[in-house]
Amino acid sequence: LFSWHPLLMALAFSFLMTEALLIFSPETSLLRSFSRKVRVRVHWALQLLALLCALLGLGIITYNKHLNGKGHFVTWHGLTGLLAVLYTSGQCAGGVLLLYPKLMKNWTLAKLKLYHATSGLVGYLLGCASLMLGMCSLWFTTTVTGASWYLAMLCPLVTSLVIMNQVSNAYLYRKRSQH
Repeated sequence: LFSWHPLLMALAFSFLMTEALLIFSPETSLLRSFSRKVRVRVHWALQLLALLCALLGLGIITYNKHLNGKGHFVTWHGLTGLLAVLYTSGQCAGGVLLLYPKLMKNWTLAKLKLYHATSGLVGYLLGCASLMLGMCSLWFTTTVTGASWYLAMLCPLVTSLVIMNQVSNAYLYRKRSQH
């Protein structure tokens, strides 16, 4: 049962969420020729799948800990992971507002997009931090050793830098230069 937790969390935060965010990258997206509306829908679907994987992974590890009589959310990895899943849930709910911006009458669409992108980056970084803390666990360090451990640790680090660069270029630097 335990082995499903790392698989689902890596799938959620390393693959699905990363792909959902890269959809908006003009350099790396396979869907760059599609309309923005199509890319938004694919982003929404991938994020929903990522959230479902994360919730399932959280449920599995919680149940596994219960079965084995171990403490829940007592490590930095557990606490950061719980926070990342809860934050992602809130972020997904906030993303619905971008699908229906008329629900937020006093906010412009541009501000909603900016806040969603920057707060989404925080959630993504939380997920990556939790993955990296999980790679420091006894289970992972005995399973993955040597250079493989360093390569595994580089994956969330490098993707975090790519996503931070993408969000910064798309929203922060452009907005700052317009003022």
